[in-house]
Amino acid sequence: MVIPELPAMLEKMGGGEYKGLIVSLFTLTAMLSRPFSGRLADTIGRVPVMILGSVVCLICSAIYPMVATVNAFLWLRFFHGFSTGFTPTGFTAYIADIVPIQRRGEAMGLLSTFGTLGMAGSPALGGWIEAEISLDASFYASAGFALVSVVIFQTMKETLHEKESFRPRHLKVGWDDLYEPNVLVPCVVMMLTAYAFGVMLTLVPDLSDHLGQHNKGVVFTVFTISSVAVRIIAGRLSDTYGRPAILKLSTTLIAISMLVTGLSTETWMMYVGGILYGLANGINSPTLFAWATDLGEERYKGRAFASLYIAMEFGIGIGALISGYVYADRMENFPVAFGTSSVLALVGLGYLMVKTQGREIK
Repeated sequence: MVIPELPAMLEKMGGGEYKGLIVSLFTLTAMLSRPFSGRLADTIGRVPVMILGSVVCLICSAIYPMVATVNAFLWLRFFHGFSTGFTPTGFTAYIADIVPIQRRGEAMGLLSTFGTLGMAGSPALGGWIEAEISLDASFYASAGFALVSVVIFQTMKETLHEKESFRPRHLKVGWDDLYEPNVLVPCVVMMLTAYAFGVMLTLVPDLSDHLGQHNKGVVFTVFTISSVAVRIIAGRLSDTYGRPAILKLSTTLIAISMLVTGLSTETWMMYVGGILYGLANGINSPTLFAWATDLGEERYKGRAFASLYIAMEFGIGIGALISGYVYADRMENFPVAFGTSSVLALVGLGYLMVKTQGREIK
């Protein structure tokens, strides 16, 4: 809801050169908090972890209107990342607890569909609120949605059977909490393909301006709507044909979509690239999470999902940071910045083919 307006907000403060940090700082703290959220989800429960993340989102969204300096803005983005570091880990593990094994792909598709529905309408809604009322109003609206999520989470029944009361020792994480070895292949593919999302979040607002589309949220809405359209069916197909087969399709589409977007000279080309990326992401994400559910140990679901989210956030953060540096506020650099993500998606495709060759993996 607020991301499309943040680059302009930062530029008005005199921090235009830090646009790449808008996403990368957020994803850095999300990534750093994953080992903690995974451990807590497996000990104190899924629901408390979900609530904690939403409370952080509520507080940070309400503080944005008070920020007046570049340093304060960047620190707030840093702390805001804790929201994404906790809530998704909790609800992904929650879904895995209650869904039959043979329908995991479909369930992850359904879960990601509802998440994407929020992403589909909110950028355009945030842009409309900013244009018709004020930028501050869009931040307060974001805080309001976070408050509603807290209320909903509090009504949910905990699914972790051996739940413990919180103790400070639960915040002590070891190397085992940082990484679940059984989900290495999905993590590598996630990292290489998530780079493209960091590029999209960082550069699409400026690309939209350059091509004459001044409501920067519209492009995000286009690619998230196309993503919604395929998520459930992609999950079902991965249940039927196996996760690797579907992932080979999605990584190929990501590579193509990034080339189209980076070479856009007209608005319609940018929209085509956005649609293709939405389709690719809609196939990729639920399939990877279903695969992590398949491969992860039953008692360490939180850790398995935390590992996958760490890979995702690392990819997004690096994509945002590097693309912002390569772009450097010069429109002629768009092809290289987007093209890099296309190359990495193809590397992910090659890695996937090597690791699954000759294996019957679902």
